[in-house]
Amino acid sequence: MDDRTTAIALANFADEPRLIIEPGRAARVAALVEPVLGSLGYRLVRVRISAFAGCTVQIMAERPDGTMGIEDCEAASRALSPVLDVADPIETAYQLEVSSPGIDRPLVRHSDFDRYAGYVAHVEMQAPIDGRRRFRGELIGTEGDCARIRYETNANEFTDALLRIDDMMEAKLVLTDALIAQSLRKSKQNQRKGD
Repeated sequence: MDDRTTAIALANFADEPRLIIEPGRAARVAALVEPVLGSLGYRLVRVRISAFAGCTVQIMAERPDGTMGIEDCEAASRALSPVLDVADPIETAYQLEVSSPGIDRPLVRHSDFDRYAGYVAHVEMQAPIDGRRRFRGELIGTEGDCARIRYETNANEFTDALLRIDDMMEAKLVLTDALIAQSLRKSKQNQRKGD
C-alpha cells in the first residue's frame, strides 16, 4: 500500500461509527474516550462498567489491524486517565482497565460483520424477531444495514435471519476451534513481520 492508500484506509477506520453502543454511564465514558483514542490511532470497541473489585471501567480498543498490544493498552491508559479524572463521569472510585477486544470480540461496526463472516456469532436483539431475541450461528456477512446469520432452528434445520445491526443489543464472536486457529495464524504472521 502506498502512503495515500494507507492514509485513506486509516481515515475510513477512524470514521466508521459504532452501531452497537452502550447506554447510561458507559455512554458518557465512551463520548469522552473515543476522541482521545482516535488521536492515538486507535478506535473504541466497547465500554463496560462493572462492580468487579469495587468498580471497574473496562475500555476495549483496537488498532487498524484489529490488534491491541500491551504497549498500546498502556499508552491508551496513560492518555485516558487524566481525561477521565477531569471529567469525572463515574460517581465512585473505580479502576480503569484498557484491553484488546480479544478473540471472542464484540461486533460493533458494520465492517466487523463482514470481516468475521464464516465464524460463529451470538447476537441478542433489542426486540424479538419471529419470536426470538437471541441468535447463534454462522455470520454470512452484511446486506445494507443488516447482518445475515445462519442458525439452527428447533426443527434441526438451518435457516437465515437478516438482522438490523442498529437493533442489536449485543453481538460477539463465539470461541470456536476455527476462530482460535485463525487467531494463531494471524499471530504467527505478525511475529514474522516483526522479525
